[in-house]
Amino acid sequence: MTKLADDSATENAKKLAEAEKKASDESRAQYSSKMKGKPTPTQEENDLAACGAHILEHEADGSDPDPHGGPIQDKVVTPASSPSKPQSYQTRDARAHSRHE
Repeated sequence: MTKLADDSATENAKKLAEAEKKASDESRAQYSSKMKGKPTPTQEENDLAACGAHILEHEADGSDPDPHGGPIQDKVVTPASSPSKPQSYQTRDARAHSRHE
């Protein structure tokens, strides 16, 4: 068994190690819950598509609903995303030099 010094530094180290272990365990649990389900598209859907089938709707992957609401159904056009007319800018008026000049 490991023999540790009986002082405040050892007690602080034990508390810190326990807090880090708890955070690591929580992180693993969150990762595990997010990774449940299966890939979309499934291998079978990929095989069918490779043979020319048209997939209209993918099989559900078994994951939880997207907490952020999923894909945007209606795109909201904002000034930053709307197309605008091209900006004009000044270019130099230059001609190529000919060899015979």
